[in-house]
Amino acid sequence: MTNKDLLLEKLTANLDFDLDALRDKYVHERDRRINTAGTQQYAEVSGDLAKFEQEDPYVETPLNRSPVSIETDVVIVGAGFSGLMSGARLTERGVTDFRIIDAAADFGGTWYWNRYPGAQCDIDAYCYLPLLEETGYMPKEKYSFAPEIFEHSKRIADYFALYDRALFQTRVTELRWLEEESRWKVSTNRGDDIRARFVIQGTGPLSRPKLPGIPGINRFKGHTFHTCRWDYNYTGGTHKGGMNKLADKRVAIIGTGATAIQCVPFLGESVKELYVFQRTPSSVGLRGNKPTDESWYQSLEAGWQRKRRENFSAILQGEPAAEDLVADGWTDIVRRLGNALMSRDPSDGDLNLDEIMLRSEIAGIGKMKELRGRIEEMVKDKETAEKLKPWYRQFCKRPTFNDQYLETFNRPNVHLVDTSDTPGVERVTEKGLVSGDVEYEVDCIVFATGFEATSAPHRRVDFTTVGRHDTSLFDYWKDGFRTLHGISSHNFPNWFTIGINQNALSPNFTSMFDDLAIHVSYIIAQVLKSAHQTVEVSPEAEEAWVQEIIRTTNHARNDFLAECTPGFFNHEGQAENLQNLPYGPGINAFNALLAEWREDGELKGMILS
Repeated sequence: MTNKDLLLEKLTANLDFDLDALRDKYVHERDRRINTAGTQQYAEVSGDLAKFEQEDPYVETPLNRSPVSIETDVVIVGAGFSGLMSGARLTERGVTDFRIIDAAADFGGTWYWNRYPGAQCDIDAYCYLPLLEETGYMPKEKYSFAPEIFEHSKRIADYFALYDRALFQTRVTELRWLEEESRWKVSTNRGDDIRARFVIQGTGPLSRPKLPGIPGINRFKGHTFHTCRWDYNYTGGTHKGGMNKLADKRVAIIGTGATAIQCVPFLGESVKELYVFQRTPSSVGLRGNKPTDESWYQSLEAGWQRKRRENFSAILQGEPAAEDLVADGWTDIVRRLGNALMSRDPSDGDLNLDEIMLRSEIAGIGKMKELRGRIEEMVKDKETAEKLKPWYRQFCKRPTFNDQYLETFNRPNVHLVDTSDTPGVERVTEKGLVSGDVEYEVDCIVFATGFEATSAPHRRVDFTTVGRHDTSLFDYWKDGFRTLHGISSHNFPNWFTIGINQNALSPNFTSMFDDLAIHVSYIIAQVLKSAHQTVEVSPEAEEAWVQEIIRTTNHARNDFLAECTPGFFNHEGQAENLQNLPYGPGINAFNALLAEWREDGELKGMILS
C-alpha cells in the first residue's frame, strides 16, 4: 500500500460512515442535477423579459430631466458598493471632479434593489459594511438587515458628498473611447453627452437579475416579479413581513438559495398556499444573530476593521491565524480542520497536501451531517425533510444561515416541490407551473433566482464598452478575461473595472471592492498629477498577468468544484477557462501584491502617454 492509502485507511478507520459510499452519493446527486446547457439554461433579462430589471417599484418620484452635456475627470458607472468605494477613495486622494451614474434612484446597488422580506447580509456586518471607522458607524447587530445596509450606503454617500455628483434613474447605454479627444464618451438612455477622461466601471457581479429559461415563462396570466424588484403593492407588508394582501393568494417561489432562505418564512406566514420549487437544497446553518456589544465596540482600536477583514479572509483561505475574530458558520469548518491538524499523530510524518485535503473533506462531512441532522430535528414530515437535505460537500454552494426557514415547512400551507429529477421546472402555463407532469395553479410566481454573477460579460452588463480601434470589450474578452490585476485592459485607455475578473475572491465582496477602489483611485490620482493624458495596460503586462492567473491556479480547488453539484460556484458544472479563475494565493496575498505595486510608484505594466 502507498503512504496515501495507509493514511486513508487510518483516518477513516473510526468514522461512523462509509466514505466511498458517501462520495458515490454526492456524485449521484450531482449528476441528476446537471444541465448540459450550463449557464445558457438561464433566460437573459431583455426583450419581453426586460420588465424584470427595468421596472423600479421603489422610486417615489420618477425623474423628468433634460439631457445634460458635461465634461468631467471621472465617470463611475454604478452606485452600489463598487461605485461608493470608488467615489470615497477618489475623494480621499483629492479627486473630486467626477460623476456617478446609476439606473436606481439612490445609492446602494444590490441593497437598493434587494428589499424582499427578511433580506439580510450573510457576512459578519463588522466586516461587510465598509468604511465603518471613517463614518463612525457601528452596525446594530452582527448580521445587518437590508434597511440598515441601504441606510449605510446613503451614510457613505453623505459623508463623502457623493449626492452632488450623482445622476440617478439613468442607464448607461455605451462607453466609447474618442481617440482624438483622449476622452470617453458616455451615452445614456436620457440622451446625455458626457465626456470623461477616466471611466470606472463598477456595475458589480450582483446587478442583473437572473431568470430560469423555463419554456413558456411569458405565458403566465397571473402576477410575477423577481425578488430584487419585490412588489409590495401586490403583496402588502414591509421588509419585516405582514404581507396581508397575500392572504387569499396561491404563490410559487422558484429557487432555494440565499434569497429564498430569507423570504420563504415571511411568505409562508402570509399566503393561502405556498409552493417552493427546489432544484438543489441549500445547507442551512443557525444564524444566531445578536446585538452589538457596546463595550466591545468601545474597546476597538484604530485599524480594527481591516484587521478583522484580513483575519476572516486568512481563515477561509486556510492560513494560520492565532485567533478567529469572526467565529461564525463561515469559519467553523476551518476551525474544525485546524483542530484536526493540531491533534494529528506526529508518527504520520510530514504534513502534505493529500492529508490536508482528506482531513478537510472529513471535517466538512461532519459539518454537513450536523446540518442534515438539524433538518431531521426541525422538519416533521420525513419525506419533506429528506428532500431538504443537502448531499454535497461543504462550500460546494454558498452556505446559508437562517433560524426560521426549515420550520416553515411544518406549516400545512407550505409545500416543497423538488425538481431535481427534471432538473428544474418543466414549463410555465397560463395558470401556473408544471413539474413532474403536475400543474401547480397559482396566482403569483416569485423568481428567487439570484443575479447573473458568473455568466458571460455581455449578459452581466447591459451596455457596450468600445475602446481603441472600435474594439468591443465583449469581443476582446470572448476567449477569456485579459487584464492587469483584474482592473484594466490593453486597448482600453483610462478605463478601469471593479468586479470579479482576474482578481482574488472573497465571500465578503465589499472588502474586495474596497481594495480595488483604493488601487484604481491611486492610479487615476497619479496620472492627474502628471503631464500625461492617458494610462493603458501594456500588452506584455496583460499577457504576463493572464499567465500568472493560470500559473497560480488552485488546482485542488478546481478539482473540488468539479465534483460539486452544479451552481454558480462551478460554472453550472462546466469546465471554466483557467484564465477566468481568481488569483490562486488568495485575497490577502493579492492585496499585498497591489500594495507593493503602489509603493514602487512606477505604475509598472502601464503605458503613460
